[in-house]
Amino acid sequence: MSAYEVFASVYDELMDNIPYDDWCTYIIEVLQKYGVNKGLVCELGCGTGEITERLADAGYDMIGIDNSYEMLEVANEKKLDTSHESILYLMQDMREFELFGTVNAIVCVCDSINYLTELSDITHVFRLANNYLESRGIFVCDFKTRHYFRDVVADSTIAEDRDDVSFIWDNYYDAETDINELTLSLFIPEADDSDNAPLYRKFQEFHYQRGLTLDDMRKCVSDSGMELVAMYDAFTFEPATDSSERVYVIARETHQSNKHYE
Repeated sequence: MSAYEVFASVYDELMDNIPYDDWCTYIIEVLQKYGVNKGLVCELGCGTGEITERLADAGYDMIGIDNSYEMLEVANEKKLDTSHESILYLMQDMREFELFGTVNAIVCVCDSINYLTELSDITHVFRLANNYLESRGIFVCDFKTRHYFRDVVADSTIAEDRDDVSFIWDNYYDAETDINELTLSLFIPEADDSDNAPLYRKFQEFHYQRGLTLDDMRKCVSDSGMELVAMYDAFTFEPATDSSERVYVIARETHQSNKHYE
């Protein structure tokens, strides 16, 4: 089963501990710090639209891109309940994303970039961002570090039992490949009109993320032709270190005179 195929239906419920408001406040601070106060912004790996919706609340014109049909279904349903009908959601692989023109900024957060397990793919995403950004526009992405996967969550199990859904996360980190394999077991109740105890169906998904280093990201940005502006320890404006668990990268567009749109 592909990642997020079943998870999408319960994603927001299980992620209700994520402080999206605080995260988005920080992202907006980063955008404004580097001159993006308004205009068109694209989010790669937008999932169910939690960040996309909040950036729209802040006045940005939003495009959300994700490669999961199920996640985008949730995002589209969500925007019908808000005043953000103008959000454009596109089903695309971020490694091959296409826009109709340039945007002021591109963001890729919630460690979506870690799902690209080859550095060449990450480089290519930066290269595409460089192509679709306005002159001096910025690409903001975050990533979880090798330290986080190797030293914090390696070989750990997280489980939670809720009324509507239960789950087990099993992490395994391969130090040779820097790949963290996460096995997600979901237990979702089936409809039952009887007075019997509810029956649960088990679903499993497998998620693979690469642990990245600061040097990895420096090389990816450099090879893409973008300008590396900063790498911050997450949710601060302090320089990231090898002991950071999540890092924010800010890269700037460099050669706007040779744009190409598919």
